[in-house]
Amino acid sequence: MRSAPTILHLDMDAFFASVEQASKPSLRGKAVVVGGLGPRGVVATASYEARVFGVHSAMPMAQARRLAPNAAYLVPRFALYRSISEQVMGLLRALSPLVEPLSLDEAFVDLEAGGTAWDDRSARLAGTKLRADIRAVTGLTGSVGLAASKMLAKIASERAKPDGLVLIEPGTERALLGPLSVRTLPGVGPATGDHLRRAGIHTVDELAEAGEDELVRLLGRAHGQALYAMALARDERPVVAERETKSVSVEDTYDVDIHDRVRVGTEVQRLADRCVRRLREAGLSGRTIVLKVRRYDFSTLTRSETLRGPTDDPAVVREAAARLLDSVDTTGGVRLLGVGVSGLADYTQEDLFAQAAEVREDDPTHEEPETAPAPERQTPAERRWPAGHDVRHTAYGHGWVQGSGLGRVTVRFETPDSEPGRVRTFRVDDPALEPAEPLPLVPAAPVGEERAGGAGADGPPSEEA
Repeated sequence: MRSAPTILHLDMDAFFASVEQASKPSLRGKAVVVGGLGPRGVVATASYEARVFGVHSAMPMAQARRLAPNAAYLVPRFALYRSISEQVMGLLRALSPLVEPLSLDEAFVDLEAGGTAWDDRSARLAGTKLRADIRAVTGLTGSVGLAASKMLAKIASERAKPDGLVLIEPGTERALLGPLSVRTLPGVGPATGDHLRRAGIHTVDELAEAGEDELVRLLGRAHGQALYAMALARDERPVVAERETKSVSVEDTYDVDIHDRVRVGTEVQRLADRCVRRLREAGLSGRTIVLKVRRYDFSTLTRSETLRGPTDDPAVVREAAARLLDSVDTTGGVRLLGVGVSGLADYTQEDLFAQAAEVREDDPTHEEPETAPAPERQTPAERRWPAGHDVRHTAYGHGWVQGSGLGRVTVRFETPDSEPGRVRTFRVDDPALEPAEPLPLVPAAPVGEERAGGAGADGPPSEEA
């Protein structure tokens, strides 16, 4: 392990919810919950104001509404989150060529590889500057952990939340880890944690005291040896700049089970098209088509078909997904459908463009349309108005949807740099109201001095990112 805390872990604070608060003045300082709003929706992110009521990520949305009935509940705006994430990742890559993104709001950085830091002081300066730059560019806050390993850097960023910086000095790792729960370590989820608890192992110190042989006996060789090393603060995993994408997939969970077989087939075709769009956006193609079906009783079936070579032809993917669906019994209803492509490559074999045609030639019942129909423009009456999404009115300007129902949509008219705006209600088919693109966030004022704290900590611990 390194002798200096030159691995940095950044975790943006309540990222989705913080973006919504930054773009909506009326929600600043208020409880905000972002996620799926249907009966089966789950919480993606909750603002710190919402967490006070016990709301947290992965919680069923119905439970969140019971805990925090007065919070603002919003549908995610992933395009906006991705654009802000790209700004943040750009700041990280300015520090080092070795940046390992874990999600839109989280990444490791090897500061030593970039020549940015080589000891405690230079690492702290790099972390402090990064937090200030993120605030200046995006108006948002992030928490930074600095340590000699990835495991410890992530633990440090958790202790720094919200909006803080924690540096774990080399030589203090064992003392820091000892009293912590075994669940703190990577690879210890609920099942492993329960298994260790039944063996009387609750803390990292107890994990180390159990010894490698006992952990191998309890958990198997690979897992036992890895956890024993981590309990001794040993983590040699490097920061990996490029993670190989293993698959591209999309899935939808339905508020009401789908019983109609034709509707199921239509949904699978739609998901196949979305999956291909993602493939093409990433410049990829793939050989294996995967269908995922979760039925009414929560049983989940996965079917796959491997082609001769990689493709990004939507007709090929649609037809393969349809063949896979033929082998699945959907009697009783379907609650989730997904289509994915794996076996990825950055090229497409020419002869695969003929695959769809070959299949059609073998099927005398198939009729090819004369021309592909152009996508139809939605009429105002057909539009959906997701809560939190952007709109523009010809008279009132830019706003966002507070809610809709019973043929009405309620809009609050404000922008990221305005005062909290007024609320107005319209018919859902009002021709003056149109969906709009998100406006850019307003950079915040420069960050102030670091808060004082013991052992390098300047922020309280947090349950989640």
